[in-house]
Amino acid sequence: MLVLAGVCTLVALALAGLLIAGVLARLVTQGIDRRLDAELALVASTVGDDGTIDRPRLARLQAALEAGPGWRWRIQTPTERFGSDDMPAAGPEPARPDHGPGPRPDAGPDRVRPIDGHDRTGERMHARQLRVRTGAGPVLLTAAAPSDVIERPVRDTLVPLLVTLAALGLLLGAAALIQIRLGLRPVRRLRDAVEAIRAGRAHGVDAGQPAELRPLAEELNALVRDNDAALAAARSSAANLAHALKTPVATLALELRGDPREKLVDRIDATIRHHLARARLAAISTRATTRLDAALEPLVQVIARIHAGRGIGIDADIAPDLAVAIDPADFDEMLGNLLDNAMRHARSRTTVRAASEGRTVRITVTDDGPGIAAADRARATEAGVRLDERSDGHGFGLAIARELANLHGGALVLEDAPGGGLAASVTLPRLNIV
Repeated sequence: MLVLAGVCTLVALALAGLLIAGVLARLVTQGIDRRLDAELALVASTVGDDGTIDRPRLARLQAALEAGPGWRWRIQTPTERFGSDDMPAAGPEPARPDHGPGPRPDAGPDRVRPIDGHDRTGERMHARQLRVRTGAGPVLLTAAAPSDVIERPVRDTLVPLLVTLAALGLLLGAAALIQIRLGLRPVRRLRDAVEAIRAGRAHGVDAGQPAELRPLAEELNALVRDNDAALAAARSSAANLAHALKTPVATLALELRGDPREKLVDRIDATIRHHLARARLAAISTRATTRLDAALEPLVQVIARIHAGRGIGIDADIAPDLAVAIDPADFDEMLGNLLDNAMRHARSRTTVRAASEGRTVRITVTDDGPGIAAADRARATEAGVRLDERSDGHGFGLAIARELANLHGGALVLEDAPGGGLAASVTLPRLNIV
């Protein structure tokens, strides 16, 4: 927008400069023409009706006719020539009706011919020519001035004019920049409002927008309401499903009391209770916040105790004052699955790091185990898939972590760890801690 305004301003100023230069040149030329016409009238006064030249009068007028360097005049009769021989050449005169003999000059402005050309040295000249009819034949009168007397005033006037136009262009450019910045300020505020909604600090856009942006604000608020309604419906459906499964699972747990499969039923029951807790949390607030330093430290300690018999160490490097847009229960389940998966496959060391990346936070869990081949990584995040049948897992850990990350606007990425092993990175929207 600013570039377009600048280009339009430059084009407009260039056209204005050309127009002013043309008008100025025409005015100066008209002034020179009037002076040359006056000289032609003086020269014509020395021509008699019989074509003779009043030489004494011509001698007295010569000083007035030669106004300065380059100013020239000439009288050309059928038999002789007076004045300068170096004059610009004139083209053929257009045919005119014969008004009969007599010493009558063709005095009218329409009978004076303008001539532009060069003298023998190549200097440009501007001349006026008048044909006078006498009894001895036509007499041709010419008065010329150097083109510099026209170009110099135009040039001297255009230089400050162009400087003024350039200054005007800069002022217009600055005005356009200020106008654009002021005009886009409501758009920037609207962007900040959308960012606040995404980060969970607001639940809608202020409707008090300029008239041009008010429909957009209304549509954004409608979109937020629809999204919240869809999220609430999804959570409600999950809660209803969890409620529907709760009783059958409890009955199954009673029937399998003492059976080795009892642990699997307990895991199912814990998952159902977790989703019921999430549904209750959603009824209170659809935007949750988890501080990483407060959530990861106890989680690392719990996972370390679970795998204490293997002698695998966990290193934690968590940047301070980081918070993400996810409820704590979901965060514990997501990172707990990633840490548990890393500890089961690590040979000697597992690390967890969290750092800010602009508007997101990246949490990376790395192990020094065998890793996962690139061709198998997408399948590894599918529910129930176990790439290593020797482990005691059920194939749900990575799938749950991926689903929870996607649910909260993030993503799970599996990569090779430096030095070998697997690096599981989760990105989540970052929240500012107030």
